[in-house]
Amino acid sequence: MSKILIVEDEESIAELEKDYLELSGFEVETESNGDKGLARALAEDFDLYILDLMLPGTDGFEICRQIRKEKNTPVLMVSPKKDDIDKTRGLGLGADDYITKPFSPSELVARVKAHLSRYDRLIGSRADKNEIIEIRGLKIDKTDRRVFVNGVEKNFTTKEFDLLTFLAEHPNRVFTKEELFSNIWDMESIGDIATVTVHIKKIREKIEYDTSKPQYIETIWGVGYRFKI
Repeated sequence: MSKILIVEDEESIAELEKDYLELSGFEVETESNGDKGLARALAEDFDLYILDLMLPGTDGFEICRQIRKEKNTPVLMVSPKKDDIDKTRGLGLGADDYITKPFSPSELVARVKAHLSRYDRLIGSRADKNEIIEIRGLKIDKTDRRVFVNGVEKNFTTKEFDLLTFLAEHPNRVFTKEELFSNIWDMESIGDIATVTVHIKKIREKIEYDTSKPQYIETIWGVGYRFKI
C-alpha cells in the first residue's frame, strides 16, 4: 500500500483529499503546518507528497526544495493561485505536477496513480538496469563500468575493463592472445598482440592479491588465458 503525505492547512480540503485517496487504497497522513510537514517529509518514508503552497511556517516551495535535496519521490503541488509564475517556480524546484484549486477529487486521485505508476516503473528500470558479475570478492558492474575488489573500487581503462569483462563472462574457457585481441580490439589479429599481455598484467595488478599466483586470470602456457571460477 502506497503511503502519501498531505501538507494542507485547509482542513476541509485535506480531509476531502484524504478520504478519496483512502477509498482508492492509499495510506494517507496529513499535516496542517509547513514546519511539521517538512520534518515528517524528510524523516519518514512516503511514496508521494501533496503540498499546498501557502502554509503556516515553511511554505510548499521550500518543502519541495528540501525534499528534492534528498529524495526523488513524486511531489504534487496544490494551490488556489493560477499564476504561471507559481507553476513555473514549483516545477522548477522539482515538483512533478501542479494542480489548481478548486479541482475534482477524482482528478487528484488519477494524477496520484499516474505519478506513482511512473515512479514505480522508473525505480524498477533502475533496479534491473545494472548488470553485475560477482566472483569471490570481485565485482564487475557492466552497466556503470566499474570494478570493485573486496568493496574497494579500482580504476580501469576502457580496454582493461572490456578484457576483464569478456574473460569473466566466459569462465574456465581458454582464449588465445589472438582471440582476445580480435574480440576486444575488434580487429583481426594483425596488430601487436603483445598488447594483450600488457593489459592482462595491468588487470592482475588491480585485482589479484598476489600477481605471481593469480586467482582470477590464469596463464595457460603455450595457449593463452582463462578466467578461473
